[in-house]
Amino acid sequence: MAAQNFLWSFTKNCFTFGLIGLTISDRYASIVPVRGSSMSPTFNLTTDSFMGSLSDDYVLVEKFCLQKYKFSHGDVIVFCSPSNHKEKHVKRIIGLPGDWIGTPMTNDVMKVPNGHCWVEGDNPSSSLDSRSFGPIPLGLIKGRVTHILWPPQRVRHIERKNHENILSPS
Repeated sequence: MAAQNFLWSFTKNCFTFGLIGLTISDRYASIVPVRGSSMSPTFNLTTDSFMGSLSDDYVLVEKFCLQKYKFSHGDVIVFCSPSNHKEKHVKRIIGLPGDWIGTPMTNDVMKVPNGHCWVEGDNPSSSLDSRSFGPIPLGLIKGRVTHILWPPQRVRHIERKNHENILSPS
């Protein structure tokens, strides 16, 4: 009888903490790994395929910004890939709705449509971003990166950076 009570109590506690954890992760904040070199030097200073996930940065993603889509130029965000909803990307917001974006490779100028944003990686030579797939819908954004949590020697707050591809209206 004591074993049954212990097992029932343990199961209830696990279920309760699981629901609380899921709610926090879904609505408030989560921890996400950053893989690859597209955001170097901000994340993953050293990309070592031998070490694999041990060299990945793990970041804190806050989700309060999603309530009214409050984003700023230079915010680092996590979003679902426009071509594969199971993939998550980490990039920096370069343009918001109504901004004019200059693309240096093609010398084109484009206006970011309403409900979309333009994102680019900090390492343009190895980044799959809006230069490849165009502006992304704001609805694909999963949150804003605020801090690096791992590895311990890199724990810090993530600052916004302005970008030179934004053109002011004349």
